[in-house]
Amino acid sequence: MSDFPLITVVTPSFNQAAYLERTIRSVLDQGYPKLEYIIVDGGSTDGSVDIIKLYADRLAWWVSEPDRGQSHAINKGLQRATGEWVAWQNSDDIYYPGAFHDLAVASAKHPQAGLIIGNMMLIDEHDRPLRDICYVKPSYKALLAEGMVLANQSAFWRRQVHEDIGYLAENLHCSFDYEWFLRLTDHVEAAHVDRIWGALRLHGETKTSLLAHRFQEEHERILTGRKFPSWQKMLYKLRRLALMLGQGQLAYALRGLSRRAHGQGGKMY
Repeated sequence: MSDFPLITVVTPSFNQAAYLERTIRSVLDQGYPKLEYIIVDGGSTDGSVDIIKLYADRLAWWVSEPDRGQSHAINKGLQRATGEWVAWQNSDDIYYPGAFHDLAVASAKHPQAGLIIGNMMLIDEHDRPLRDICYVKPSYKALLAEGMVLANQSAFWRRQVHEDIGYLAENLHCSFDYEWFLRLTDHVEAAHVDRIWGALRLHGETKTSLLAHRFQEEHERILTGRKFPSWQKMLYKLRRLALMLGQGQLAYALRGLSRRAHGQGGKMY
């Protein structure tokens, strides 16, 4: 354990009291001994601050004050981070047990990697699993071709890369994660661990549900001048399929093909 790296997790929070404590517990209950946890609240008025205070003695730093949006809140936390590996987990999402230990093992196994990702689960308001999402080793061109072939809920990267490529784009409010992972994968080598590390919660108040048009507008802006032709996109889909089969994910691949055949293949999940 003494050789394990320090991990910093940042949670941006704003009026998510219904889920916030589950997020906090999913971080603190990892049992990982070298953890730095930061919560950046945007001035919540729904009881979130009272929840944060319950765990204040186990936090490296927290604040509740108005900010300029989620990406700004995450940057405030990342700029205070001292961990070798960093990540953010949204205040309505969770980590699965063992994720941080898995990362520590993977970082020793892949010392050249600047980004390490795991798989993800979709869950409902009550933490019930809806469907797993399996990933493969991501790359810059794969993200350009297919979109978000990874998720912040199960991704960690080396803090030192911020010195080279900066922080999250604060002029984006919905697709800042896509723009960030494009820059990151263009700069570092990535690795993938075939285990579920985190969960994305689906509920009616998510930005994905409420701001779909803004996601699309920002996504198009990010891809301006670097879109892939359809035949190249197909090649990357075939690459992902081949890598999944190489991981032994035949049943998962067949399920995905079945969804596509039934007209459900347009979304990541």
